[in-house]
Amino acid sequence: MVPAKRVYLLLILGLAIAPILSLLIGIPASITLTVLFDITVLGLMVIDARRVRPLRVEIERQLPPRLSIGRDNPVLLTVTSAKTDAVIKIRDYYPSGFGVSTSTLNATIPLQGKEEIKYTVNPTQRGEFAWGNIQVRQLAPWGLAWDNWVIPQSVQVKVYPDLIGLRSLSIRLTLQSSGSMRQSRQLGIGTEFAELRNYRTGDDLRLIDWKATARRVGPPLVRVLEPEQEQTLIILLDRGRLMTAKVQGLQRFDWGLNATLSLALAGLHRGDRVGVGVFDRLMHTWLAPERGQHHLSRLVDHLTPIQPVLLESDYLGAVTNVVKQQTRRALVVVITDIVDVTASTELLAALTRLAPRYLPFCVTLRDPQVDRLAQTFTEDVTQTYNRAVALDLLAQRQVAFAQLKQKGVLVLDAPANQITDQLVERYLQLKARNQL
Repeated sequence: MVPAKRVYLLLILGLAIAPILSLLIGIPASITLTVLFDITVLGLMVIDARRVRPLRVEIERQLPPRLSIGRDNPVLLTVTSAKTDAVIKIRDYYPSGFGVSTSTLNATIPLQGKEEIKYTVNPTQRGEFAWGNIQVRQLAPWGLAWDNWVIPQSVQVKVYPDLIGLRSLSIRLTLQSSGSMRQSRQLGIGTEFAELRNYRTGDDLRLIDWKATARRVGPPLVRVLEPEQEQTLIILLDRGRLMTAKVQGLQRFDWGLNATLSLALAGLHRGDRVGVGVFDRLMHTWLAPERGQHHLSRLVDHLTPIQPVLLESDYLGAVTNVVKQQTRRALVVVITDIVDVTASTELLAALTRLAPRYLPFCVTLRDPQVDRLAQTFTEDVTQTYNRAVALDLLAQRQVAFAQLKQKGVLVLDAPANQITDQLVERYLQLKARNQL
């Protein structure tokens, strides 16, 4: 039982009229009346609190089967009031460390009514977490007390990589493949014959099939070419020291893991064989290249439990492992980060070893905060120093990338929170242009 605001107001009112009563009936009598008044208010509060207990609402919680890290995951509370109009306050004990849209939920439920209350949680770590019970306060009929009780609904929940983003990407790739979504620009042509269709304005005249056109009456027929299928995509995800730093609330490794799964989904959707390796000093996890959408589920299950470690990464060892495992030409994507030219020497040597037999692709996750510092002009001495450091970091990154490009390595450097979309788009461009 918790006193309501109305009780405090009545008690304050009793104290306020006590001086007036003392002038009218004397101090002893006024004190007696004030005490009786307060006792009456408190007694009514207790009675009111007991009256509401048989009228308690019922609440059920519905959670997504898998929570996505870094996303607003919806939580649904279904509240039913079968015996009275109910004014309630709800506190759901979600795991500590989760971001939440609102910590306390307020609602008014009509008699025999049912209402769905939604809010969102934003996990910042992967793993298994304990979700506690639901604490409820319901206002008594006279408005003098809140009945306070706990509904036991404790469960264990699992936080996965960005599955919400994977679903959105899958829908987008399906629409692109079916032709329902027009590309904003022409990315290139393929090499494998797909079908014949009528000529349209702007089509390449070299693609007209004159023999097929001669056998029919009507507009010329054009050969539609698709990018070559059944190529191999290898993704190497760094889980070493550089990937432990947090960027916008998530570790770099989590941003990289989201990008890895999205790229794998795009590769599988395009018919490629996709393999994934997670490395630090050693190759921690190796999943051999396979085709088919079932392989994505296997990747999610195997990669979700992995966490970054404070160890220096062995890029040369990771690349050597790929060379041993993969004899055919493949697109090898290394997702990591770069500090400066000196620190990237081993990465440069490792990726250079891949060319020209393989197509190496270096993907780095930049901190948007560094970009903002570099672009912020200020007269403050401390902030000016921070800006100088940020500019120096960005300049050293550019020098390292220039060296990688000179060795024939593809490079993508993007803010960590944008890396997934840019990486998938770049992969689709490579496929359309047949660079592999």
